[in-house]
Amino acid sequence: MKPEKIGFIGLGLIGGSIAKTIHRIHPDITLIAYDVNKDSLALAAKEQVIATACENLTDDFADCQYIFLCAPVQKNADFLEKLSSFAGKDCVITDVGSVKTAIHQDISHTPIAPYFIGGHPMAGSEKSGYVHATPYLLENVYYIITPSAKTDTAAIQRFQAFIESLGAIPIVLDYKEHDFITAAVSHLPHILASSLVNLVKNLDNKEEIMKQVAAGGFKDITRIASSSPVMWQQICLTNQEQILKLMDAFLDSFTQIRQTIAAFGETDLFDFFQTAKDYRDSLPITNSGSLPKIYEIYCDLVDETGGIAALATILATNQISIKNIGIIHNREFQEGVLHIEFYEENALNKALILLRKYHYTVYER
Repeated sequence: MKPEKIGFIGLGLIGGSIAKTIHRIHPDITLIAYDVNKDSLALAAKEQVIATACENLTDDFADCQYIFLCAPVQKNADFLEKLSSFAGKDCVITDVGSVKTAIHQDISHTPIAPYFIGGHPMAGSEKSGYVHATPYLLENVYYIITPSAKTDTAAIQRFQAFIESLGAIPIVLDYKEHDFITAAVSHLPHILASSLVNLVKNLDNKEEIMKQVAAGGFKDITRIASSSPVMWQQICLTNQEQILKLMDAFLDSFTQIRQTIAAFGETDLFDFFQTAKDYRDSLPITNSGSLPKIYEIYCDLVDETGGIAALATILATNQISIKNIGIIHNREFQEGVLHIEFYEENALNKALILLRKYHYTVYER
């Protein structure tokens, strides 16, 4: 059964994107929201995404079928206490945090427990705030669901079906298993990316030559280091146990490959890179992940006056919007001198056909 009314506590990137997705797919569902950022509420109301902007947790939330808790992690405990008066058989409380153990422990001995379903959409952006929210952020992404041990099975099935109706792919997991998995495939990579960026920063000379010539490999592996420092500070503190476990395993692995390089282990080095390549190449191609898929192409372009303007004009006159465009000075893994990024896959596909029609040499990654 489709809900009639849904509330949001926090309307940032994730909360805003879920709200926009619901509004796009189920425009008849009434959405209300509370956020300390009044500008976000005003913008959401202006866009008619939400029907009511609440200045506090009022009784407007009492008749919601779902309340999405999208506030910063450290605020969850305070909000859970306030939400306890709204939770019941007709109202499920859910969250969107990337760490589940803390919130499940917070609710385990409270009246909320039977009406709580943890959630984590495996999507995000290096940007933050409602202004960067998109109605397509959930499209084809994995949405992890971690019910309370006391949650009614029928409620879980209804929520799972609702998430699926938003274009996401629901997966039900135990909350501890979720935290170990995300520590491995999301949290540790962010720590490694930030560590590598800081290492290069500290080793660079005063002319910043490393920064200047940093190419595709470095930029690809460190892109996620641009994410919110506050969010990742909180993730490390709330998922400390699992992250430390994964860091210890990584340090053991890194020490082993260091020893192999030091010993000139030719065969072992080949096996190391081949095994990694085979596993990486076997990963499913989806939009799922902590950051959204990038729709980008690379294009050969003659260095002449008006070259970029001519290409941009071709795209613009065919109603193809460009998200980003720039010259590639160091082409490490990609072909083409010009990098063009689009907002959506359909725009990318149209651009490929169009540019090739005009005899541009275009490369996909």
